[in-house]
Amino acid sequence: MTFRPVTSTHQAQPTMEGAGVHLHRAFGFGDTSESDPFLLLDDFRNEDPAQYQRGFPWHPHRGIETITYVLEGTVEHSDSLGNSGRLGAGSVQWMTAGSGILHQEMPLGNARGQMHGFQLWANLPASLKMTAPRYQDIAGGDVPVVTDDDGTSVRVITGDFWGQRGPVDGIAADPLYLDVSLPPSTQKVLKVDTYASTFAYVFAGAGSFKDASAPQGVLVEKEVAGEELNIRDMTGNRTLVRFGTGDEITVRSGEQGMRFLLVSGQPIKEPVAWHGPIVMNTQAELQQALRDLQNGTFIQPVG
Repeated sequence: MTFRPVTSTHQAQPTMEGAGVHLHRAFGFGDTSESDPFLLLDDFRNEDPAQYQRGFPWHPHRGIETITYVLEGTVEHSDSLGNSGRLGAGSVQWMTAGSGILHQEMPLGNARGQMHGFQLWANLPASLKMTAPRYQDIAGGDVPVVTDDDGTSVRVITGDFWGQRGPVDGIAADPLYLDVSLPPSTQKVLKVDTYASTFAYVFAGAGSFKDASAPQGVLVEKEVAGEELNIRDMTGNRTLVRFGTGDEITVRSGEQGMRFLLVSGQPIKEPVAWHGPIVMNTQAELQQALRDLQNGTFIQPVG
């Protein structure tokens, strides 16, 4: 067994998308080789409805898959294929845009005005860029939760973990997507595929990962060179942690516990031509997609 080293950590940065939704971007619109096959991760967390309720009006997607995971509040969605619905707390939507889709996503807070969720973009390989669009909507109650003897709780959104399989399937990146909650001062070893691109996103509490600097904002000290990091102050919120290769990740939570997403997927290793919500392999394909938008042929016939 080999532990994965941490290659980098950084804080998610505030930005705005859609019609004025305030969110934090963990990564996106940068060097795609760092996260291949994943393109973007947004953390939309807010308690002020004025900063999210205008949502993400009608917009196109082609060549990618978008994964929306809701923690608090709801998200209403509809698309050019006639689909519509509402994602509640704990639910997941995995949308394969494929050859092209137009849709809108409108976040609604809970009774206290709180809205929190994540959107992850996964690239599609060239062979599936123009596949037919599809949705997988998973209710929160259908996402399996497995709890270890020490109180560690893991929601398995997709992939196999601790004897459970997530309900989302047939995804090109063959990903593992977990929501991990550690009790205070708990150390765990989590197994991942050796060569899959892997990252963690800490969104509550704080902690440390073996052989690495702690998440930004966490004060640490080494008791002995090469020993575990000793946590003294807990402020690791909204930290992205990237890992090198290996088949195990060792994590230790701080005194307030820790909650994070753990995501891994097989790299595609293909060229990327990217413009907003459209991701193709070449500039020629990208320009064709933009022409399709202009001339009304963006939505491809199904069947």
